[in-house]
Amino acid sequence: MRDPETADSGTPRKVPEAANALGTEPSAYLRQHAGNPVHWRPFGDEAFAFAAARDVPVFLSIGYAACHWCHVMAHESFEDQATADFLNANFIAVKVDREERPDVDAIYMAATQAISGEGGWPMSVFLLPDGRAFHAGTYFPPRQLPGRPSFRQVLEAVVEAWRERRGAVEQNADTLARGLAASQSVSAVQLDRPPEPVGAGLLSEAVEALAASEDPDDGGFGTAPKFPPSPVLEFLIRHAAAGPGPAPSGSTADSGTAEGARDMAGRALAAMSRSALFDQLDGGFARYSVTRDWSVPHFEKMLYDNAQLLRVYVHWIRLGGMAEYPAAEAADVAGRTADWLLAALGLPAQPGPEAKGTGPENPAEALASSLDADTVVDGVHAEGATYLWTRTELTGLLGAEDGAAVARLMNVADRGTVTAEGSPLHPGRKMDPADAQLWQRVRPVLLAARSHRPQPARDDKVVAGWNGLAVAALAEAGAVLERPTLVAAAERIAAYLERVHWSASAEGKPGTLVRVSHDGAARGIGGLLEDYAFCAEGLLSLYSVTGRTRWFGLAGEILAAACSRFAAEGVLTDTTGESAQVTNAQGGSPALDPFDSATPSGAAALAGALLTHSALTGSAEYRSLAGNILELLPPLAVRAPRAAGWLLATAQAALAGPVEAAVTGPDTPERAALHRELLLSPSPGLVTAVQDASEAAPSVPLLHGRGPAPDGSPQVFLCRGMVCDLPVGSAEAVRERLATMER
Repeated sequence: MRDPETADSGTPRKVPEAANALGTEPSAYLRQHAGNPVHWRPFGDEAFAFAAARDVPVFLSIGYAACHWCHVMAHESFEDQATADFLNANFIAVKVDREERPDVDAIYMAATQAISGEGGWPMSVFLLPDGRAFHAGTYFPPRQLPGRPSFRQVLEAVVEAWRERRGAVEQNADTLARGLAASQSVSAVQLDRPPEPVGAGLLSEAVEALAASEDPDDGGFGTAPKFPPSPVLEFLIRHAAAGPGPAPSGSTADSGTAEGARDMAGRALAAMSRSALFDQLDGGFARYSVTRDWSVPHFEKMLYDNAQLLRVYVHWIRLGGMAEYPAAEAADVAGRTADWLLAALGLPAQPGPEAKGTGPENPAEALASSLDADTVVDGVHAEGATYLWTRTELTGLLGAEDGAAVARLMNVADRGTVTAEGSPLHPGRKMDPADAQLWQRVRPVLLAARSHRPQPARDDKVVAGWNGLAVAALAEAGAVLERPTLVAAAERIAAYLERVHWSASAEGKPGTLVRVSHDGAARGIGGLLEDYAFCAEGLLSLYSVTGRTRWFGLAGEILAAACSRFAAEGVLTDTTGESAQVTNAQGGSPALDPFDSATPSGAAALAGALLTHSALTGSAEYRSLAGNILELLPPLAVRAPRAAGWLLATAQAALAGPVEAAVTGPDTPERAALHRELLLSPSPGLVTAVQDASEAAPSVPLLHGRGPAPDGSPQVFLCRGMVCDLPVGSAEAVRERLATMER
């Protein structure tokens, strides 16, 4: 392709005076910077062509709409005219919304960590015009701090190196790109050979390794900052449900056992839901805690966190809980989280200014990405301002007696934990009956008062994969909590993904999934591996709850497209080379990141969806592909189990079979009872197929040749690898049979 800034003669044209080009971008994060004096451009070939024509480096700034420190650096540096003038004169400045372009974020995060030893957002990366990185960091302050240069010092040093030591700059970029390429080869997945199965002993060893890093006093793993370890908790719950297994040699009494896994999961779930990480008034979880005891959250609320946590709390309910954290308490948390998801992030069917929110007349059709960490108060960004309380405010609203009691209960002291006087509400412990009664009485008053405060902004972009996570969570929450409205919400979101994000296969070509939509219209790059995998996982869960084969069929189409797109030539990749600059930055090699981050890795999620689909269809190919991906696990299970939670959870399901359940017979209350017994089972990876009443003959292979009892009554076939035991016809018999199959 010809350089757009090169004339027909091959002589570079004079680049016209630039301007900030973000004003028409649909991304909320990019629009936040549309008024900066920096001449920002979106990531793309045009921006890099400008850099090549001017012979200047690219300054790449990556963040997201809800990011507090992104707001800070924007105010300190990007809104400063002198800083902007220097950037405009010496760089092409490019802004990236990491949620729209995780492929860009991933490779430059790897480069940033390799260069600086740290990672996070805002990410500040300096690139050659071909996309290769040569210097990087995260947040840079406007003035030098101990151990951290000012942003202007960094810019001046980069310009000096670019002009005076260009050869060294290019050599550094080449060395880094080759190093990143070499690191990718370590996590390669070979899909063209029989897989080696993961053994039970390895999973027990992973539980033991997790126990070594657990914080048993405050719950969770490691020290501050603490993030909700959702994929790891899913693994621990599945391991607990599988029952006693072999403990590693030399392990302590309960390490590596089902009991130890259950206790670790319960401690973390209890600590998070009783802490400031969980919004005690309105439900929903913040991104992470800056303190070890979860008492001071980083206040942004993300769809991907809350979708995963909702599902984990529902699975804890299915496990039965434990005395220290009862299932009933978890059910309250799950219900409030589901309500918050739909009320706060729900996007109505009719987008636009006239649609102010969702409700019975205009229910949520898709879910937005996040709520901001900051609240703008009198024109100033204030982190968590919506959520903070003082003792004076509490007594003013509730009266002296109740106000003082609530302040004690919710850890609001004269000295604040976030501001001089302001603290988030959190009990930090299980409430006794008197405390719970008080809280239920005052909570509506406080929530109403908080609703009149300025509220955090919402990022309304719809990310396909994150909505897929929500489909699974809402469907299973609706089934377990017996709330059909949640299942209906999951179906509306699934229908939106099908209508807006998915283009079905045509002319022999596989279908395509677009990652992002705004105002009901898809835009931007195609979905990444994680988008395809999360959507397929959500649709398969929705089918197991509803029995509607529409969702089973769509999941199958998406999985087939994912395998065609990301598993070409026997090697699995996270992306398919959407940008030449990204390919250059990673040394020309395809990339696969096996580690979970804020969400499960795309590879792990694909393995889980393939395993479920193969259990429903008997596909040996998909079962083998899942097994190939699980071969990533052995070097990670003990060395880095906290980053391999979903691989571990999928391996636990594979080890269990998974158990396959075929529910047959007429759609009667008796069949509903059998189906519900299966939906309440904690059996790891249990796969359920239900006859769709709209079909004359079943389209799901697990149901083929399996019908009602001789008297016409419904029954359940429990199977592994499509080989079934004799059918059973009562919920009690289903429960007993499952218990024996799990051992």
